[in-house]
Amino acid sequence: MALVLLFILGTIRALYSSSPVVAASSSQVRATRRPLSAEQQQQQQPEIFSFDPGSLDPIEQSKPRMEALMNRTMSLGPKISDWDSRRSSRRRKIKQCEKRMMLVTSSHPKPCENPLGDHIMLKSAKNKMDYCRLHGIDMFYNVAKLERSLPGFWIKIPLLRAVMLSHPEFEWILWMDGDALFTDMTFRIPIRKYEGYNLVMNGWDHLVYGNRSWTGLNMGIFLIRNCQWSLDLLDILAQMGSDGPGSVGIGKILHVTLFGRPDLESDDQGALLWLMNAQRERWGAKIFLEHSYALSGFWVPLVRELEDKMRRFEPGLGDDRWPFVTHFAGCEFCEGWANYSPQDCRRQMERAFNFGDNQVLEMYGFRHPSLNVADVDRT
Repeated sequence: MALVLLFILGTIRALYSSSPVVAASSSQVRATRRPLSAEQQQQQQPEIFSFDPGSLDPIEQSKPRMEALMNRTMSLGPKISDWDSRRSSRRRKIKQCEKRMMLVTSSHPKPCENPLGDHIMLKSAKNKMDYCRLHGIDMFYNVAKLERSLPGFWIKIPLLRAVMLSHPEFEWILWMDGDALFTDMTFRIPIRKYEGYNLVMNGWDHLVYGNRSWTGLNMGIFLIRNCQWSLDLLDILAQMGSDGPGSVGIGKILHVTLFGRPDLESDDQGALLWLMNAQRERWGAKIFLEHSYALSGFWVPLVRELEDKMRRFEPGLGDDRWPFVTHFAGCEFCEGWANYSPQDCRRQMERAFNFGDNQVLEMYGFRHPSLNVADVDRT
């Protein structure tokens, strides 16, 4: 386990050193599913994972086996194939004007194991509510597990589908992990930039399609359009993520074909990266890999320099000078384990929260005198 974690962290640090804005999601830095047990490894079939390096591309070679392992009986609900026309019809019947965006996030249905976890999640929710209020964005906060056969971070898949079908008036859904905070309250997502695309996430083309790097994109924060293409993608991801014998085999395929991915069961980020390379025209062509601003800024290099950013820059930039979103990947605030020091995670999360909170409090004549304290003073 330690070797796996060190390898992943090393990969992310290498990525940071060569990229202007860091993408690092919870599924990258830590595994919601732990590494495979000895029993699971014994159940694996060697022929699934042996590729001929002198023959076809590994992803091409893996396609037949991936197809066999996907759980085609997995269903998120009744099959829908005409959502674009149905959504258009339903929107005409809705009296209010079309809304551009809804933020969707989720947390554990039960109390956190960490005694401070629920308080941290409350602050995370408050941060998201502030940003949504300032920018006219609706918010849906979920604490229910909607699909038992999809564990861990896969919970976003059925949730997003349910929100899309229930709210045809929203063109875009912004998914945001609970361990991510808005740290630029002024920055507006350049939504017009994504005309012709259905999915927007932090990432780089050369890492996704060239290196096929597991850390080349981010599934912790992303924009997804409410359309038939998105429903189809969610259906396929659910078939790749459902619990069962195939999940182990799929995880092994992802481990072999994607650079830097540890030997775990299937994960949503690896599954999407595999699909983007295996069927680039169908999926990759509609995915915008954003790196001109911090759609998911990795917390480690950012939060220790917040005071310097406050002295040198102003909010509204959105990039690493004043990051739009700071993502605490590798910090587990609710469960009892993490890749980083729990004390450092809590302290830096508090600082990032206060950094964003100051931008709100100043509208009312208050601010935190220091990013290290919850106290406030009049300005």
